[in-house]
Amino acid sequence: MTPKLLELIVAAARQIDFVEYAEREPQGSEVRVRTLVSGIKHGTELNLYRGTNPFAEEVWDSQLRVFRPPHAGEQIAPFYPHTLGSWAAGVVEAVGPEVQRWRVGDVVHGEWKHRQTAIKPEAKLYPVPATADPETMLFTDPARFALGAVHDAAIKVGDRVAVFGMGAIGLLAAQLARLNGAAQVIVVDPLPARLALASALGAEAAVNPAEADAGLAIKRATEGQGVDVAIELSGAYPALQQAVRCVQREGLVVAASYYGGPGTLDLAREWHHNRVTLRSSMPVWGCTHRSHPLWDLARLEHTAMALLASGALKVAPLVGARVPFEQAADAYALIDRPGNDCVKAVLTYSA
Repeated sequence: MTPKLLELIVAAARQIDFVEYAEREPQGSEVRVRTLVSGIKHGTELNLYRGTNPFAEEVWDSQLRVFRPPHAGEQIAPFYPHTLGSWAAGVVEAVGPEVQRWRVGDVVHGEWKHRQTAIKPEAKLYPVPATADPETMLFTDPARFALGAVHDAAIKVGDRVAVFGMGAIGLLAAQLARLNGAAQVIVVDPLPARLALASALGAEAAVNPAEADAGLAIKRATEGQGVDVAIELSGAYPALQQAVRCVQREGLVVAASYYGGPGTLDLAREWHHNRVTLRSSMPVWGCTHRSHPLWDLARLEHTAMALLASGALKVAPLVGARVPFEQAADAYALIDRPGNDCVKAVLTYSA
């Protein structure tokens, strides 16, 4: 009897479940991979888990590229149940007849859902290098977003940079800012353990917004000047407000978070009087790189992989929990809990 295979879904807000599926043999240039580990996105996935996303209530018009109410006679497709997942790693267990690169037993990584197996085009898989391991390469996903944000920040050698939100993307962005030539990197987060981790990874100064006015603290830490650029990665509107406050006159704020719901910003104060530029960072959803065609998503991904494989980006300390796939509900409940210190939760799969 063929064993039952499981895929993780969010059946309703804060309700994790599994659905069974039957896997098939790969065809043409397809590859079937047995999953070893998959990484949970603490921003986008958590908003899907909570139900705090616009897709549940509005139509995404791909031509107009706006969220809008449904037209007469048009219905919003039910959001739940919905699959979850982003980046995973696994072992090749079968290949189609046209596959050239991969063989059974190869360890690969790429973008697929939280499920026990996946069929992927040959070109959409990447090798796990000998200098790394499957868990390290899961960070390709947050690293590509962090790299995109740092590119959007246009950091120059000698710049002062503030990074808000010490989740996985924020901790990687802080490291990348330093690699990109920042003279001073200031990190902001309300959790002391995350600030300590960022400091251990090279940040010069750390600000806890629960204990101090972050904007003023950053101005004082930069001799009254403010930072040249702030990168906001917490997904919290108050943090975005403080990012606007902490940059110098005509400074740049890069918002790379998925904010998940409505919020408010006060644009009558520092944003207006200091002529601050607010820039959205989004390397997917059909958005081109700001240096396109020299850079694109594929180049971001390959660069992120090279930085991970070489050890230039330190990610082992970022893994806060390893949870068996069958107990995934516990992982989502953990990262949903206010004040948790888990930077990156990883799902592990039995052989």
